[in-house]
Amino acid sequence: MSTKSEASSVDPERRKRELALGVELNALLSASRALTERSAAAFHPELQPAAFHLARWLHAYGPANPSTIAGAVAMDRSSTSNLIGQLKRHGLLVSEPDPKDRRSVLVALTAEGVERVTEALDLRGSTFFARTASWSSEELVSFTALLHKFNAADESH
Repeated sequence: MSTKSEASSVDPERRKRELALGVELNALLSASRALTERSAAAFHPELQPAAFHLARWLHAYGPANPSTIAGAVAMDRSSTSNLIGQLKRHGLLVSEPDPKDRRSVLVALTAEGVERVTEALDLRGSTFFARTASWSSEELVSFTALLHKFNAADESH
C-alpha cells in the first residue's frame, strides 16, 4: 500500500493513465460478470449462476466427489450440496458410488447437462470472439502478453 507521500511523488500523467487502466479493467470485469449471468441463464433459467459454475467445472474436469468440487470452485460444502441437488432434480447431474471408495459418491453431468453447458459456453465464446474478430494477430499477441504480465504480477505478491 502506498503512502500519501509516495502517491504525491508519482508523475501526474502516469497516475491518469493508471486510473484510465482501472476504468477499463472495471469495464472488463463488469462485462465478464454480465456474460456469466447470460451464460448461466442460457444453461438453465431456473438455476442460480453458481449452478452453472459447478456444471462448467464438471464439464472441464469430469466426475468428482462433492467435496472436491466445493474446494475447486471455492464454495462451502453445504452450498455445493444444495446446488448438486438442484442440478440432479433438473436432470443435469447424476451421482454414482465412487468405484475407489464405495462410501463416497461421484457426481457427473448427464448428456443433457453436457449439452446445456456446451451451448452456454458456445454463447460465451461467440461473444468473446466477436469482440476480437477485427483485431490483427499482432494486437492479439500484444494484448495477451500484457494481460499475462498483469495477471502474473499478482502471483508474485
